[in-house]
Amino acid sequence: MATIQQILNQKGSTVLSVGPDDSVFDAIKTMATSNIGSLVVLEGEKVVGIFTERHYARNVFLKGRSSPKTTVKEIMSKHVIYATPDQSVEECMAVMSDKHVRHLPVLDGNDLVGIISIGDLVESIIGDQKFVIDQLVHYISS
Repeated sequence: MATIQQILNQKGSTVLSVGPDDSVFDAIKTMATSNIGSLVVLEGEKVVGIFTERHYARNVFLKGRSSPKTTVKEIMSKHVIYATPDQSVEECMAVMSDKHVRHLPVLDGNDLVGIISIGDLVESIIGDQKFVIDQLVHYISS
C-alpha cells in the first residue's frame, strides 16, 4: 500500500501558489502556463485556501465576472481538504471521491510539503496493479 510520501518522492514536492489578493486572471494565467489545474492559496506560509479551474468556471466565467477585477479570495475554497504524507493512496482516493475534489495539498503539521491530484493517485494504483500482474505472470510461467 503506497503512501502519499512515496508519490511526492517520485513526482517532487513543488507547489505553485497564489495569494488571496491576487487577481483571478493572474491565477488562471499561472495555471495555464504551468499546465496545472489548481493553486494553493497562501498568506505568508499559511494555507488559507485552494483555487481550481472549477472555481473559475463556476464563479467567474458562468457569472459573467471580470477575471482581472475579481480576487482569488472572492471565489477560492476556504475549507481546504488536505492529505498528510503518511496517508495511503487508497485513503486519499476515498476522500477525493467522497468530497468531489481533484487536488489535495499535502501538509506535514502546518508545513505545505506538496500537492497531489487524482491523476497521481490513479497512476500509483495502476503501477501497483501492473506490478502484481507481472509477478503473477512470472509465477505462472515458471
